[in-house]
Amino acid sequence: MSRLGDLLLLERSRQKLTRKQVARKCGVSEGYLKDVEEGRRIIRDDEARRILRTLGAGSRNEAEYSLDEIAATVDLTTLAPQSPQKEEKPAAPAQAPAAPAPKPRSAEEQSGIWLDALSSVLQPVPVMNAGWIQVARRMLPIQDGKIEGAKPDRVVYFLAPDDSMRAMRIEKGDLVLVVPQNLPVDGAIMLVEYGAHRCLRRVKLLGDSRILLQSGDRDLDAEALHISEIKLVGRAVRVEIAL
Repeated sequence: MSRLGDLLLLERSRQKLTRKQVARKCGVSEGYLKDVEEGRRIIRDDEARRILRTLGAGSRNEAEYSLDEIAATVDLTTLAPQSPQKEEKPAAPAQAPAAPAPKPRSAEEQSGIWLDALSSVLQPVPVMNAGWIQVARRMLPIQDGKIEGAKPDRVVYFLAPDDSMRAMRIEKGDLVLVVPQNLPVDGAIMLVEYGAHRCLRRVKLLGDSRILLQSGDRDLDAEALHISEIKLVGRAVRVEIAL
């Protein structure tokens, strides 16, 4: 039996009540009470207190101890009467203690579980500034194992650092989704590195391995360079406007 079951049985025996009488008095089934007394059912504290209170034992026990303290510390063998009333049926064999309730997961653990579960359909994409430092990340859906046709771990957002591409409708603070591309694409807006700068430029092919890099706030500016003078990081495929 459990300590709580012993306590219920002790009070019932003291009052010379049958299990059926107690069950009817407490509004529970006889089988329910039998399971509690024999340690096969774990009940809530408030339900146990209600049953003890109905038996007239609640006030005596709760004067000094909580129900948890009673269950953990009371030595029932010292409290049992010398000649307790014989039970109508022999007590069931001792049962193995119930397994402890699982510890609730923290918010961080739950978040990690959700991310693991969604990892096949969503990918956290880093947001990089002009110094190539990650400043945030955004979740994007994965389709057929890719994002915009590229491997998910190769895709980045570039945070526009200024209004040098306003003529192409990209302003400071906008997020530009970039997929890897190391060859120039005529007419595409690409993320490039040259002259110790990392920036967005519209690419125009000139022939003879030369390309034109276009930018502009209101009016277009252009700079012609040999392809060996620049590094092409990727191609812009989407812009998310900052409001």
